[in-house]
Amino acid sequence: MSILDPTIKGAYLRHHRISGKFSDQSTCEDVENGYQCQPEISHYWGQYSPYFSIPSEISADVPTGCEVTFVQLLSRHGARDPTVFKTISYDNTIRQIHKNVRSFAGKYAFLQDYVYNLGADQLTTFGEQEMVNSGIKFYNRYQSLSEQHSPFFRSSGQTRVVESAQNFTQGYHQAWLADPNTAAPDVFPYPITVISESDGSNNTLSHGLCTDFEDGTDSSIGNDAQAKWVAIFAPPITARLNENLPGANLSVAQTIYMMDLCPFNTVASDIGAISPFCSLFSALEWHQYDYYQSLGKYYGFGNGNPLGPTQGVGFTNELIARMTGKPVTDHTSVNHTLDGSNTTFPLGEGHVLYADFSHDK
Repeated sequence: MSILDPTIKGAYLRHHRISGKFSDQSTCEDVENGYQCQPEISHYWGQYSPYFSIPSEISADVPTGCEVTFVQLLSRHGARDPTVFKTISYDNTIRQIHKNVRSFAGKYAFLQDYVYNLGADQLTTFGEQEMVNSGIKFYNRYQSLSEQHSPFFRSSGQTRVVESAQNFTQGYHQAWLADPNTAAPDVFPYPITVISESDGSNNTLSHGLCTDFEDGTDSSIGNDAQAKWVAIFAPPITARLNENLPGANLSVAQTIYMMDLCPFNTVASDIGAISPFCSLFSALEWHQYDYYQSLGKYYGFGNGNPLGPTQGVGFTNELIARMTGKPVTDHTSVNHTLDGSNTTFPLGEGHVLYADFSHDK
């Protein structure tokens, strides 16, 4: 629980040293629309899809006669490496294939020389740039407020989330520098309030405080829902993989791992180059995979879980406090030590732009 000076963090400094390389970012990725490479599959990778703007027939323009007076952003971190558990499982799957398969043909040929070298838990370079782009887009979209006010930035405490916030502020400041009409003060590097994710911490940007939600009778229904769908859609894919990779003997769980390796290898590329893993599966199968990921989130953390909505009550009360300029008064996951200070939870006149950074859960 602290105010963080962004200049002390590695990703922020690393981006300063390599900022020039991002000028060659893939043409599939832009500030306004996000990732557009092969959208027929890349927009169906569940929470592993790179950010993309969702098409809609409803205009995003401010209605005539209206103006934006307050903005609250709640953002996930940028694209990352797999978690530690998953990266071990993926590595073991590739080792199993290399050990048992003697012949690699057609679109599977790349696997013969594929070396698993993904990291664990941290932002990728591509993910850092996503957050820079997000900061630029935020400034430009709310320019009438950005020109007059500096945002308040807050982040949950895991490294990849904090670094996402830092890269966002860099993009925001780039847009500020490019705006000849700005009257907002130059306060770069922006301070970021960081809320601890340690066990027992009151943190509205991270679940974990409610033991009934984490370990109670409903804590497994997300996994249960996914298991039912996997049993329907995955076996034919597993059979095809094992037919084309004779000797691999992949399980249904490893079939999902093979699909996961498509988005993870894609965002491991600095420019988001589509991984050859992606072509091992059809567009229909990616739609099925997307539904699989949605089941996990809806029943694990969303409205499909009886305690899912309760995890957001504290943040909702903070949002109301920011909109009304009145302190939070509740007994939820709100950290009242931080929210009781105008430094770490500013309210009132002049505070109209807020940006919080968290996880997909």
